[in-house]
Amino acid sequence: MKKIKKLFWSVLNGLRIGGPIQLVLNGALVEDGWYVSYHSKKSIDKNGEPIPWCTYPFIKFIEPRLKKEFDVFEFGCGNSTCWYAKRIHLIKSVEHNKTWMERMSKMIPSNAELVFKELTEDGDYAKEVLNGNRNYHIIVIDGEDRNNCLEHSLLKLRNDGVIVYDNTDRMDYVQSYKQLASAGFKRVDFIGLAPIVNVNSCTSIFYRENNCLGI
Repeated sequence: MKKIKKLFWSVLNGLRIGGPIQLVLNGALVEDGWYVSYHSKKSIDKNGEPIPWCTYPFIKFIEPRLKKEFDVFEFGCGNSTCWYAKRIHLIKSVEHNKTWMERMSKMIPSNAELVFKELTEDGDYAKEVLNGNRNYHIIVIDGEDRNNCLEHSLLKLRNDGVIVYDNTDRMDYVQSYKQLASAGFKRVDFIGLAPIVNVNSCTSIFYRENNCLGI
């Protein structure tokens, strides 16, 4: 039996399809749930549970560092809202797509708050983070008008807070990267696959010394 199995895989490897078959059967993409997310077009793990639409390396890094006392603000709601809510104290998310927000409002737990704001450049959407007396441990920038969102976010970030910025492989947000560097933030990039898509992207954490994630 072992000889037959060895011969079988030898033939498949000779045809250069052994590797892809292994990935489908029991590889890292199966463990991460990438195939499930790709075919369903949803940001979910292998068990169908919601996860952020960020890179898998980022998710694996930040998950064990989240704490129940954390307060999070998020630009753009989605499966990430549900994912963070299960692991932290509370999350507030601003959304510009009313239909999408209404759909997500049926899914979120009680410690998540969704706010709808019309999208205009440097308008109420980007400034929603300023509303209220709360400063945040984590601010997630993964929606629209990101450069303006970042500028206002810095005013509501705790001294030990971090910025999670998705799609930092794009140069559209270079203004944000420069502003963060000027404000004394360091940057760590998490490059790799994300749910649904089949190309590498980058999610970054911008942090200062003595931050809440212990970086």
